[in-house]
Parts: sequence; C-alpha cells; structure tokens
Amino acid sequence: MESNLDTMAAPIADRGISLVGLGAMFALAALDLAAAYCAVRYLRTGHWGWWTVGAAGMVALFAVYAASLEYAELATVTLGWIVILQVGVVVMDRYANGIVLPPGKWLAIAAILVLMTYLLLAPNRR
Repeated sequence: MESNLDTMAAPIADRGISLVGLGAMFALAALDLAAAYCAVRYLRTGHWGWWTVGAAGMVALFAVYAASLEYAELATVTLGWIVILQVGVVVMDRYANGIVLPPGKWLAIAAILVLMTYLLLAPNRR
C-alpha cells in the first residue's frame, strides 16, 4: 500500500520532479535566503543573535537537502533550489537593500533563468 508521501513523490510529467522535490526546492531556497539575510544583518550590526539564527538555518538547510534526496534526484533538487534562490536574492537586494539593476543585467538574469530552467526540466537519458 502506498503512503501519501509516496504518492506526492510521484514524478510530475515523468521529468523526475515530484511535489516533495518541488517543496524541498522552495524550502532550501527560503532557508538559504533567510541565512543570507541573517549574515548581512550580522555584518551590519555585529549582533551574535543574527549569526546564531543564520547558522541554525544552515543546519536546517542541510537536513532538508539530505531528506529531499530520498524523493528527488540530486541535480534536479540542486538546480531548482539555485534557480529559486537566484530570484529571491535579486528580489531581496531590490527591496531590502535598494539595489537597482540596469536593463542589461535584467536581460542576463532572464537568460540565465531560462537556461537553468531548461537544465531542470529537459528529460535526461537513462
């Protein structure tokens, strides 16, 4: 008998991406982005609370990463995590730090995201 987790881990469109894997990608990106924010806050304030929360986030990130590999391929989870993280970093820089990127950099970001999405979604040979 299949469990709910096994059903959720079934591949979407036979591309090796499961709901659990997709959730792991978003969780990894969120933990990574939160830890990055804590690192920036620690460097600006010198408050060890930010360092501690950031370090705990990295430990949680490792736990989620290791657990996700039971339900998804290493490359799929890693590339998905990085694509989502890149978007998050650009958004965080824009709204938290006031960084405004010129159009050429937006074009480069779009091209990179398209290429990484291709790497993530294109079928692999077995």
